[in-house]
Amino acid sequence: MRISILTMCPDCFNSFLETPLIQRAVKEQRLEMEILDIRERTKGCFRKIDDSPYGGGRGMIIRCQPVVDTLEEIRTADSHVVILSPTGQPFRQKKARELSGKSHLVLICGHYEGMDERIYSYADEILSIGDYVLTGGELPAMVVTETAVRLLEGSLREGSADEESFEEGLLEYPQYTRPRVFRGLEVPEVLLSGNHEAIRQWRREQSLLRTRKYRPDL
Repeated sequence: MRISILTMCPDCFNSFLETPLIQRAVKEQRLEMEILDIRERTKGCFRKIDDSPYGGGRGMIIRCQPVVDTLEEIRTADSHVVILSPTGQPFRQKKARELSGKSHLVLICGHYEGMDERIYSYADEILSIGDYVLTGGELPAMVVTETAVRLLEGSLREGSADEESFEEGLLEYPQYTRPRVFRGLEVPEVLLSGNHEAIRQWRREQSLLRTRKYRPDL
């Protein structure tokens, strides 16, 4: 899988690229990452990446030329282009699984007050990680990247992601480890029983209860 991130703040990704998940996937040749600075594709003496909005208003708008030129340098027939924006569809685990199957994923990070609306016509889809506003699309790009990369074959132990939250539309069941008793709080007896069918049923019930309590919208 190849992931290309178009941004005006490439340094934001320095530490992210050093995280164990990303480094391991790159080392094992499951992933190729490239961070592209759209500022380097600006034209003119002042290399201006943004401008004032037509019609007036506060803030600055990212211009079409540097973003589209950068995209056209790397786009191929296999590329799937995503713009990270509050206007997009909510990013869900199902979408993460879909994106993890793309051979070339392109993520475009907005900034300032937004991007020229004509840039959106070059994208295959628009995604949002939540109903709030960030300074730029860099953090959402990291979220989408990590969520997709961890689903690549070999990134996690086989089957370890199958029962995670949202995989079946439910939150994951509670998990416990040693000690058996911590400050008066005990591990549920069923988990110590060795009865795998009883444990499976308990976990299913707990997933339903958790989802009903914390995320009834699911």
